[in-house]
Amino acid sequence: KAVHAASGKIMPQLWHLGVSRRAAVSPNPEVPSISPSGLLSPDKRVGEPMSEARIWEVIEAFARGAGLAQELGFDGVELHGAHGYLIDQFFWKGTNQRADDWGGDCGRRSRFGAEIVRAVRAATRPDFPVILRWSQWKMGDYTVKLAPDPATLEAFLKPLAQAGVTAFHCSTRRFWEPEFPASGSHLNLAGWTKKVTGLPTVTVGSVGLSRADSLEERANTVDISTEHLAALIRGLRQGEFDLIAVGRALLANPAWAALVRDRRFSELQPYSAAAPEALA
Repeated sequence: KAVHAASGKIMPQLWHLGVSRRAAVSPNPEVPSISPSGLLSPDKRVGEPMSEARIWEVIEAFARGAGLAQELGFDGVELHGAHGYLIDQFFWKGTNQRADDWGGDCGRRSRFGAEIVRAVRAATRPDFPVILRWSQWKMGDYTVKLAPDPATLEAFLKPLAQAGVTAFHCSTRRFWEPEFPASGSHLNLAGWTKKVTGLPTVTVGSVGLSRADSLEERANTVDISTEHLAALIRGLRQGEFDLIAVGRALLANPAWAALVRDRRFSELQPYSAAAPEALA
């Protein structure tokens, strides 16, 4: 209600940790963590593959969550299909080595996410926005690419778009980096996702940060300038993507968006008290 009173929109992010959940320290340690193939990584088995019944149980749980979000007055939902959590564990061949209809090539591995989208669509009104967040990289491996080229990207995203995704939230580490340099295109992941699906996209990745090469740098570096934001503004104006997500910079300063809007860059504070020369 407070967000709506301020003329804003608000959506919860629905997600499932899958095998990334540490059962021993969870509220229900007796319940085993689940994953498509029982794999935490391509070479580390920690459990058994999910059964068909359990897969559909989780799909319906996502749908119930979305229905409750609509009932509570939220303006849509975002499904977290990135960063190595359960939906993404089905997407990635490293953790999805199933031989049934839930595994296979890149397009077939998108089925779990597509079924969730369809179930959410059935549980909510037709105009209720459903955003899917996805990423090439995984928490344990920043070099992973679900789709190494535009053709594979299209094969992966097409079933999800057809299932009823409203928009794709495309998580990258650095929004300014081209996704497929060999193609000669400057488009980032959000740009390519919009190009192959025709759907709106959200770009994200170190917005407001000058670099993100290590945990220390991500913790201590904020660099806001008109030059830094120029690429974002240009991409929006050229229709390469439609929304911009801000994470760490906004956590550091909740007034970030208002200060950028008003061009009050000097009032934006870095994450720590480190001297400017230490952040150069």
